[in-house]
This record gives sequence, C-alpha cells and structure tokens, in this order.
Amino acid sequence: MANGGPVEHGYPHLETVRAAITALYKRLSYDTIQTFSTSVVPADVAFCDSDDLHLGAQRVARELVRHYRLPDARIIVSFREMTHAANVELTAGPEYFVELNDRFRTHRRDIGAALAHEIMHVYLHRLDLAFPGTRENEILTDTATTYLGAGWLLLDAYREDGASSQKLGYLTPEEFGYVLGKRALVFGEDPSVWFTSAQAYTAYEKGLAVARRDAQQPPLTAAGWAGRRRYARDRRHGGGAGPGVPYAFAAGPDGGGLRVSFPCPTCHQRIRVPVKGRVRARCGLCRTVLECDT
Repeated sequence: MANGGPVEHGYPHLETVRAAITALYKRLSYDTIQTFSTSVVPADVAFCDSDDLHLGAQRVARELVRHYRLPDARIIVSFREMTHAANVELTAGPEYFVELNDRFRTHRRDIGAALAHEIMHVYLHRLDLAFPGTRENEILTDTATTYLGAGWLLLDAYREDGASSQKLGYLTPEEFGYVLGKRALVFGEDPSVWFTSAQAYTAYEKGLAVARRDAQQPPLTAAGWAGRRRYARDRRHGGGAGPGVPYAFAAGPDGGGLRVSFPCPTCHQRIRVPVKGRVRARCGLCRTVLECDT
C-alpha cells in the first residue's frame, strides 16, 4: 500500500499478470469463470461513516465471501496498527482471521477493497493455486481479484494528487486497468461507471487500450499492414518468439508442415495451428475463436 509515497505506474508486471490469467483458466475452467460474469456492485460493499465499524466490516466480508462462492468460510475482521494494508491467516478453515490496518477506521470507503484482496487469498488457498515467490503470488491475487469481479474496488482506492497518494495492491493502476479491460471485453461489462476516483478512470482507460491491442497482434486478422509484413518476413525465415514477437514458427509433429504458435488474446494460452492460409481456431481454455492470416 502506497500512502503518501510515490505510486509506480506503467506495466512492469504484465507478463506475470498474463500468466496469472492463464493459470485461472487452467485451474477454474471456462465454465467456472463464466459464473463470475457479474461484478460486485457498489451497493453490496457500501460503507458510510455512520455504520458500526466492526458490524459493517463483517457485512462487507460476508458479501465478498458470497461473491467468491465460499459459503462455508467465515471471515473474522479486526483492526490493528501495522505496516501493510491488511493480512489474512490462512488455515484449514472454516474460520479465517483478517487484520486490517488501523487507518481503515477512518478510511472506511476502502475497507471493501482491502477485504476483496485478502478474501481472494482464502479462495486461492482453497484452490491450492499459487505462484512461487511472494511478489508473484501477490500479483496473482490482485489479478484473480480483478478478473473475477471485485478488483475494481482496488483500482478505485487509487488516489493521487500533489500532496498525497494512496494505492492498494501490488499491481500498478494501469495494470489494474488492463485486467479490468480484459474482463470487460470478455463479459461486456463497463466498470468505469462505479469509479469515484478520477485517477482510477484514467488508469482504466489506459489499461483497456492495452487489452484491446492484445487482439490486434500478428498473425491475427486485426493486425495492421506493418504487422503483416513482419509476420510474412518471419515466416519466410522461420522466426521465433523473441522480444516483442508474440508468435513462433516450428515444424509439425511429423517433422514437416510448418506451424505457427501465438498467444490467445483472452487467456494468453499459446495456440499452435498449421501455416496454410487463413486459419480459424478455438482456444481450448477460454473458447475464444481466433482467426489468423498465415
């Protein structure tokens, strides 16, 4: 949590974010992810200053447990002085103890964002889905929270001006916007109507633009003239997926028949298809239908 310090911007964790989306599809399946087509709505996690602190926090936690479909999980929320925004004790359950930073006693509008991240830790713990390394695992948690419909709260908690700044989570604002953009393209949902932070809206627009470009990478049909020229050149010379190149060429399983592989624009699972003119393929993970000119 940045609180008064500089906020990191840009897309430094983008490859880990994409790997996290792939991992979600592999572990949950397309059908399960489709059950999260509706995000948490503001009314479910609203928290005003007149609400009782502890009862309100427990109410918001119950709503997030319901959204994540963890009906047998009981979240016990407490507050204490600490460095981080929040912490959760991962046990066998069914009770899980979440500690929130004391600053949330007076910044109640962001309690939902902090709880969304911590309860996602419980969800991933039960799935036995984790990345090696603390930072990578936190990026997985932020990505899963956002892609499964509660992460707009984390982006909306981002506020920055000349005098102070605040950001929850490990992703940059633009990376949160990117994952929200990926989700919006899959479910046709516009989370920007829920933002109370102008900076969050700007970050979402930037991230959405990058998410849209994922579907315009060669050899997809939406690629521009320059991308098609580079693709044709690499095909002639048997190019591989080097830096900035989303596709790779290889011989077929019988030693012949050139094939091309490229990442699915939705889940980033790599797909291999024969090089034989226009190809229409369906991603085995997210069922996205892809067309490519080869």
